[in-house]
Amino acid sequence: TGFQKFTDIQKAFWDIVQMVTQQLAPDKIVYFMMHVERDANGHEKAKTIGKLLDEKITLEGMFTVVLKTCVQDGHYWFSTQNSGLDTVKTPIGMFEDALVPNDLQLVDATIRSYYDLPAVAATDAHKKSTSATPTPKEAASA
Repeated sequence: TGFQKFTDIQKAFWDIVQMVTQQLAPDKIVYFMMHVERDANGHEKAKTIGKLLDEKITLEGMFTVVLKTCVQDGHYWFSTQNSGLDTVKTPIGMFEDALVPNDLQLVDATIRSYYDLPAVAATDAHKKSTSATPTPKEAASA
């Protein structure tokens, strides 16, 4: 009743994050997808259900790779570098560009290559759909 349900939801989410970051095998990759919230100063972070988590931790600090979707010239991208107003981060050298195609399979392959993890085969349908994805520079010149 009351606010207890929000505490329960936050605890369950925290337990999932703990399990993923501390108990899974190192070759397992788990993707958390969240909405972003922006404060009055324009700083962005992952949106959580309330202050219980926010007051204790910065959720994104528990992960090595944090990407954010952005739209540029009608194309969707993942931002790989911190803007100074967000919590985006990737290890040095993982991605060459600040923007990469919004393609989770491409991101997964890049992470696996960076950490020398076994590759996951792409489906033929996915290979066809991503072969025409422009780079940010190509999209800007189109």
